[in-house]
Amino acid sequence: MKKSPFLIGVIAAALASAPAIAEPLLVKVGVLRQIHSTETLSILDLPAPDETLAGALLGAADNNTTGKFTNQSFEAIDARVAATDDPAAAAAKLADQGASLIIADLSAERLLQVADSLKTRGALLFNAGATDDSLREQDCRANVFHVAPTRSMLADGLAQYLVWKQWRRWLLIEGSHPEDELFAQALRASAKKFGAKIVEERTYADPEGGRRADSGSVQTQRQMPLLTQSAPAYDVLVAADESEVFAGYLPYWTWDPRPVAGSAGLSPVSWDPSHDQWGATQLQNRFMRDFHRRMSARDNQAWAAMRMIGEATTRTNSNDPQKLRAFINSPEFSLAAFKGVKLSVRAWNQQLRQPILLTDGRMTVSVSPQEGFLHQFSELDTLGVDRPETKCKLQ
Repeated sequence: MKKSPFLIGVIAAALASAPAIAEPLLVKVGVLRQIHSTETLSILDLPAPDETLAGALLGAADNNTTGKFTNQSFEAIDARVAATDDPAAAAAKLADQGASLIIADLSAERLLQVADSLKTRGALLFNAGATDDSLREQDCRANVFHVAPTRSMLADGLAQYLVWKQWRRWLLIEGSHPEDELFAQALRASAKKFGAKIVEERTYADPEGGRRADSGSVQTQRQMPLLTQSAPAYDVLVAADESEVFAGYLPYWTWDPRPVAGSAGLSPVSWDPSHDQWGATQLQNRFMRDFHRRMSARDNQAWAAMRMIGEATTRTNSNDPQKLRAFINSPEFSLAAFKGVKLSVRAWNQQLRQPILLTDGRMTVSVSPQEGFLHQFSELDTLGVDRPETKCKLQ
């Protein structure tokens, strides 16, 4: 049927007067990640080349699912830095590309360097890797949110379970590296906080040799019993070995038949590839589908950071870092993260509240906070440094 000139004119006038469809609000998120060592005790623990980035990409995809309805679009921009690279320069390059929101997987020292370098640019960082309590205490920064749990949160999560089990007598063995001592300090504080007793402390000195060798099992079978013999009566051996030098060798090789916890055996983590409760299986399956491997804790922390950005952007309809920061710190913010409860942020130091999973590497054994550990505001605040004890003064 041939349309009349009059009808054609009416249609053209209607199209001309119709409001133009607005361009989607584009949210560019940088993913600044350091290259992690590939020297691990077990070949099963070798970090994937796309670790952290993969979690951010999945988070961006989840945000974009909602963004189809809210007219928002999320993009992750990868930036890897080696030990000799300047992380501040890499962060500045991301900011120049329009990424004023950056998910950072860096050491504590490098994270502070980046945070201070970006202060005048108004950029916002999301710490997805460093567990140092100092970053949330005396060295806290107003432009940094912390998605990774602290060492004290991890230690408290483990301590609550061990005390609930009435395993109150601990033999503590720590490594000889600075990060091992930091975790050992957190374990000592947790023992005191929840009523456990460290019956003795020992140190495993790193021989600085190859961690995997043909004779490794023979040497370990001789070394670990000697390291753990003649100890006072204890219920559980707790290891502080963030350097991954010796703790993986402790289970089944101790002098006395005792459980091992901490850096091996029963370990406190923010996420584990075996976690399948509260709908986590669907997240695990989507990650496996897209990246053909299991989701690590760093992946999950980057995913949670991206989802925090997505939630704040949706609720504020803005990509302005300062508006997002204000909303994330507000009581209205919460994040569903497949951990049984909605997560929120401690506004006094910008740490994400979260349960701590206790895993043996094959299944989630328990989740802290444990039943009976109460708090006047949130039971999640029984994990880590609470507001009355904080040294943080955001600036």
